[in-house]
Amino acid sequence: MSPEVSDLLKRALALPVGERTALANTLLDSLETTNQSVQEAWDEEVERRMTDLKAGKAVTVPWEQLHRELLAMVNER
Repeated sequence: MSPEVSDLLKRALALPVGERTALANTLLDSLETTNQSVQEAWDEEVERRMTDLKAGKAVTVPWEQLHRELLAMVNER
């Protein structure tokens, strides 16, 4: 790590939690290269699922049941 980066890290770690969180999120966001078509596809899928849910077409499962099923799946491994 260069001296400049070490100094920057030291200064960043001295920031209040909220500011460190914002800085970390900004840095992480700068690393992600989102493909616009992928994002659009996800947005469309979310919209479709919300429409199905509101229209009563989607099958929902209570959290307690889903939690039990997931634990059973994990325990089978």
